Amino acid sequence: MTGPADERLLARNDLAWAISVGGIGVVLFAALLLFAWTFAATLFLIFAGVLLGVALTAMADMLGRVVKLPHSLRLTVVCLVLAGMLSGILFLGGATIAQQTKVLSETIKSQLVNVKAFLDKNGVDTSFFDIGSLNAAASDASAPATPHNLPSASTLASSGGAIFSQSLKLILGTVSAVGNFFIVLFLGLAFAVQPGIYRAGLLFMAPARHRDRATIIIDRIGWTLERWLIAQIITMVAVFLVTWVGLAIIGIPSSFILGIQAGLLAFIPTVGAILGGLIVVLASLASGWVAALSAFILFLGVHALESYVLTPIIQRQALDIPPATLFAFQILLGVVFGIWGLALALPLMAIVKVMIDHFKAEEGTAPGTITA
Repeated sequence: MTGPADERLLARNDLAWAISVGGIGVVLFAALLLFAWTFAATLFLIFAGVLLGVALTAMADMLGRVVKLPHSLRLTVVCLVLAGMLSGILFLGGATIAQQTKVLSETIKSQLVNVKAFLDKNGVDTSFFDIGSLNAAASDASAPATPHNLPSASTLASSGGAIFSQSLKLILGTVSAVGNFFIVLFLGLAFAVQPGIYRAGLLFMAPARHRDRATIIIDRIGWTLERWLIAQIITMVAVFLVTWVGLAIIGIPSSFILGIQAGLLAFIPTVGAILGGLIVVLASLASGWVAALSAFILFLGVHALESYVLTPIIQRQALDIPPATLFAFQILLGVVFGIWGLALALPLMAIVKVMIDHFKAEEGTAPGTITA
């Protein structure tokens, strides 16, 4: 029979154990946050590869409804069709894309200078805008040549160093972008070839007593992401086609490349549409106010098509998140993690929503509750 002293000792041991477990949990959670913060770019890169794998798997499954073939053959067909479409676009329109990209870049630079001059003329302080290099470039282009004044040796050396530094940054940036592209492509193909293996690996890491719950959550996440990605691809293609054809009818130069950027930016809800519309209107200013106004009306029409036609029909069946909540989450991840957080905010929020809905449903069907 235990006495009061033994009970107090047992209570102190339980309290010490609870404090120890809680402290270890806090330390592990802080270490997890630090790891995510330190390797955020790598984690987002891996997540982008997972999304590509989910998209390829979803398209292969859609093909399986038409033809009865093994998963590997269906995936091969999907990859060949996508590679053929991309090669065809680059082969038939590669020169046009390169030319329109150059024209668009020069047009936007000149329009930014014009907008800055207009704002300065009307008393708006634009010193916080980092477009001084554009003004320098414009002034250098308009300045008369002075062939008789030869630069000194120090000027040549500093210019050579600046040119080398900028070239090195450009090369490293290009190598990084190409490397990231191939990493995402490799991961996507690896995940799509044998999705069952990676699903089984995730389930194996879950504790045995929670494996059934983990199976339900993982399957729901995969189903949600598949439907959302298919809907997103349809939306991006529709935005690209409507923007391209509309700008071509208006007579805006670089309509094809503007349509491509509008379609790609449609992957980012809300923020992508605003950026795409801003670029379209800014590029249209060079063709006159009538063309810019027409392009703005076209942007409003495309935005209405995306928000009130495509999203209610196909997107809402895949994922239903309040716009204000999504926008706030986008801004938060964009500020913390940059472009990766902004671009992948919606699929990350989709995963969080699936988990929250699952646990809420479990609470609603817990023993002792009455469901209608």
